[in-house]
Amino acid sequence: MSIRNSLRARWRCWRRYQATERDDYRDAEPGKILHELRYGELAHFKLIPHTPYYGTADATPLYLVALHAAWRATGDRSLIERHLPNAEACLTWIDKYGDRDGDGFQEYQTRSTAGYENVAWKDSGDAVMYPDGTLVRGPKALCELQGYVYDAWLRMAEIYDELGNKRRANALRKKATALFVKFNEDFWDEQSGFYAFALDGEKKKVLSVASNVGQCLWSGIIAPERAGRVVKRLMGKDMWSGWGIRTLSADHPAFNPYNYQTGAVWPHDNSLIALGMRRYGFAAEAAAVARDISRAASHFLLNQLPELYGGLQRDATSFPVQYLGANVPQAWAAGAPFMLLQAMLGLQQDAPRGKLYVDPALPDWLPDVTLTDLRLGRQRFDIRFWRQEKDTLFKVLKGKRDSVEWKSVALSASEVGG
Repeated sequence: MSIRNSLRARWRCWRRYQATERDDYRDAEPGKILHELRYGELAHFKLIPHTPYYGTADATPLYLVALHAAWRATGDRSLIERHLPNAEACLTWIDKYGDRDGDGFQEYQTRSTAGYENVAWKDSGDAVMYPDGTLVRGPKALCELQGYVYDAWLRMAEIYDELGNKRRANALRKKATALFVKFNEDFWDEQSGFYAFALDGEKKKVLSVASNVGQCLWSGIIAPERAGRVVKRLMGKDMWSGWGIRTLSADHPAFNPYNYQTGAVWPHDNSLIALGMRRYGFAAEAAAVARDISRAASHFLLNQLPELYGGLQRDATSFPVQYLGANVPQAWAAGAPFMLLQAMLGLQQDAPRGKLYVDPALPDWLPDVTLTDLRLGRQRFDIRFWRQEKDTLFKVLKGKRDSVEWKSVALSASEVGG
């Protein structure tokens, strides 16, 4: 199956299962994207809510992020035209249901008797806790959810520009700007020099140090003047294991390097953080994260990254330990090396305008890389990147040379704050 046909099949599936009505047992609400679908006896007799289950607070804004990314990679205008009704339903859900109390932030709390306590990407029951280890109950506004929505609004604004709806595009940019300001006022903690993991049901900061804040770099919602402090905190010894950034600080009383989301390392989480670091100009730190994950992969069968592995400290005698029950292969983990490479090479696709932008910054441990059969719409490229002293150069070996240009991957002043 071609990449284009594979994408079409995937979008048809999402369209088919997008919720159209409220169903509390399945945590479904109009416009919401599903979390998972299961088959078997329990599902057949509705003894579990996974038919499908909609207990996810992030799939809906991330659907919009994915739609924009697919359009930028393929240049297929019909893709966004065909799925615009679904995208608009997602936007409505974000406003009406994602923001449960109308305060401008995204919150979640299950309504189902069989629902999950946590419905962000960290969905284990013990994933969200206060600094003393007490679990946070009730509606939670996790930091990365705000970033996902901020990014989704900006990406949808670009899509509406493409479709000639300038009024809708401007309205979304205005909302993104307001969210940027509010997030940086309410989530920032000056004393710790870090953003809150979440706001609890009383809108109090949950100041546990967790990797979630790193994903806010990826979405671009972090104020640029604070990005350096965020990156430095993520690269502190309690967070940076040497095999990757942990999900939770080793100094936290609930830390367990072998536990699912309170100390283990997730390759996909690290790849998003690395992309965010590069977006704010921290190329060396992004490359360090990439090297961690690459070293870890070499310890697993066929160099295949598992879904997650233990957040043990790397030293001369240690090695990464696969989490018991981790999926291998797993799509998130399989995609991590490509995103880490994207971070180091500064790849930015703009197929609608026939351009592939690069901003390579290869580290000394990876001095020469050649990409083959790189797709941009219907074009294909082979490109070599290599270090020359402290600079990274590139040469188009195959494909239209004038379609590949250098462009900084870092946020521009006009992009900050929407």
